[in-house]
Amino acid sequence: MPNLKDIRKRIGSVKNTQKITRAMKLVAAARLRRAQQDILELRPYAVKTHEMLSMVSARTAEESEVHPLLEKRAPKQVLLIVLTSDRGLAGAFNASITREAMKQWKKFEAEGAEVSFAVIGRKGRDFLKRRGANIDRDFMGIFEDLTMENAGEIGRYIVNKYAPNLEADEKRQQLEGGALEYTIKDSDLDAAYLIYNEFKSAIAQDLVVEPLLPITPADSGEEYMGDFLYEPNQGAVLSQLLRMYVQVEVFRALLESVASEHGARMTAMDAATNNAGDMIDRLTLQFNRARQAAITKELMEIIGGAEALKG
Repeated sequence: MPNLKDIRKRIGSVKNTQKITRAMKLVAAARLRRAQQDILELRPYAVKTHEMLSMVSARTAEESEVHPLLEKRAPKQVLLIVLTSDRGLAGAFNASITREAMKQWKKFEAEGAEVSFAVIGRKGRDFLKRRGANIDRDFMGIFEDLTMENAGEIGRYIVNKYAPNLEADEKRQQLEGGALEYTIKDSDLDAAYLIYNEFKSAIAQDLVVEPLLPITPADSGEEYMGDFLYEPNQGAVLSQLLRMYVQVEVFRALLESVASEHGARMTAMDAATNNAGDMIDRLTLQFNRARQAAITKELMEIIGGAEALKG
């Protein structure tokens, strides 16, 4: 049985750990409130962007060729965009994403596709590097300064891989005027998927594998009444909306991931704090029993010595 000094030392160590986990829980709760507000404000904007995109796409479909970002191709080259955190101590937050990334990787490879990764977050990058994954791009430090501009950088990277000559076609159209025509060029990408945790509540996050490219406009089944004037033309407006949609979806996924991370960390630290309290109770009981045993032993020795003197 450990002596009293060892037990007392261990109790002090657990109490110090409990102070840290309680502080981390409070910090995560404060950050969660801000992250939750950000995602709740962005969600309606993302929905309306998709609705506008679907409306313009439906009106443009019969008047011009299919936009490259809407064109469906056989998925021979697949990009998985994996969103994890830069730090741990968030329960199963990162493990669930990396497991799903591995599952999707093996699934697409079994279907004959070549899989590459774009990784956001240090935990995901380190996990995939250890397993020899083809990491095409890693975006580090995004969560330190999460803005729409950072999301735009990621969105442009994905769009340029899917439609390498799109920007050149649009610039040519601006110079020459007329309808936007797309030149045929081999793409480095046939499909892109986002893998992240979607925020539901502080204790619940849903793992999501979301197709990002090609974009699939919503089909409401209703005819849009009326029309608008487009400058310079419908094709150019649609192209801009498609780019905006990719950027907004990436930004939304980043905000969802941040809110989910803080929720998962708050829950994990709350559980760790409670577990530390239970451990302190058990160690205190063990300490009291050991102290009582030591006192009893000393009393028995004193009584035994007194009896020996009497004899």
